[in-house]
Amino acid sequence: MSNSSEFKVALSEEKLDLNALRELCFSGIPFEGGIRALCWKVLLNYLPLDQTMWDSFLKKQREGYSQFLKEMIIQPGIAKANLGLSREDVTMEDHPLNPSPESKWNNYFRDNEVLLQIDKDVRRLYPDMAFFQWPTDYPCQLILDPQNDYETLRCRVEQTTLKAQTVDRNRSGVTNVSSPGKALNLYPSNEYEVLPNGCEAHWEVVERILFIYAKLNPGIAYVQGMNEVVGPLYYTFATDPNDKWREHAEADTFFCFTNLMSENRDMFIKSLDDSQCGITYKMESVYSMLKEKDMELYIKLQEQNIKPQYFTFRWLTLLLSQEFLLPDVIRIWDTLFSDQDRFNFLILVCCAMLVLIRDQLLAGDFTINMRLLQDYPISDVHTILAKAKQLQDGS
Repeated sequence: MSNSSEFKVALSEEKLDLNALRELCFSGIPFEGGIRALCWKVLLNYLPLDQTMWDSFLKKQREGYSQFLKEMIIQPGIAKANLGLSREDVTMEDHPLNPSPESKWNNYFRDNEVLLQIDKDVRRLYPDMAFFQWPTDYPCQLILDPQNDYETLRCRVEQTTLKAQTVDRNRSGVTNVSSPGKALNLYPSNEYEVLPNGCEAHWEVVERILFIYAKLNPGIAYVQGMNEVVGPLYYTFATDPNDKWREHAEADTFFCFTNLMSENRDMFIKSLDDSQCGITYKMESVYSMLKEKDMELYIKLQEQNIKPQYFTFRWLTLLLSQEFLLPDVIRIWDTLFSDQDRFNFLILVCCAMLVLIRDQLLAGDFTINMRLLQDYPISDVHTILAKAKQLQDGS
């Protein structure tokens, strides 16, 4: 890893040199002094390269995010809370039982289904670490303001018990989106608790970010797994040692997540699965690269009928966030974000992961190999990244 003094020099320029910064970040970014959080905001095209613009830009973005909260959570919640107070002036148009698809209540209840799915997923985010259950030092005042008497997301979740036949949002028949450890519920408490009024746990902040994203992007809304993509971003910004940044972790995470998803969202859209930008094409790319780099291993996997979608679906859509511990995921993302063609580098990383366990794969049968790929055995991400770089450089 480059040392922090090199980063400080690079970040002290009034106009940042993106290529120089990328090169530094590629080998890992230091956490101290909030350097990583700052670099990610630049690498994800959130912060402009001209630092003199930062103050006005951030003010505008954060105000914009507050506006989203007002329009998408608070105002609909106020309307719902007021509904019981003045029955006589509820027109048919506004009545919650109005079956018309245009009725605003129809949207409200449809949103609740999305919210329930998000809620289920964020309450299990990184169960092996306590962070997401802890209260944030900066609960959202707008949301907690007692002046706003409205139906909060918390209330909406409590009151929305969905029918058992809720559409399961898993895609392409892959039920194994979470790692085996999580599926077996090896962790003592499966779901996080709601904190008392006036406090917010970090998982609730993540829930709000995903809900706002779903509202603003109806074409994709929420797909299971997005919680795993937003988690490491939020964690990095919400643990920033610099208070001035940490206080705005929610809004900054929202915009960085939106930018990351604008590059990655095609992997989540089912109708694009077979197009060049869709997930099927990306999964096949891992195998075509393997074929080029290690023909023997490629043939072995083909013979055993181990298809790329059996394991690379999760690797690629979730940017490897389920395969490693959070600090290691964050280290991989330093490199992914700093590579100009980040999703091509992700394919190299996946290929490197296969090549590094080639001896075990060549010796194993279908069952053993599937287990290796579903629960990847190497935990040292530095070895994996070094191998990916080697493959990139053509060896």
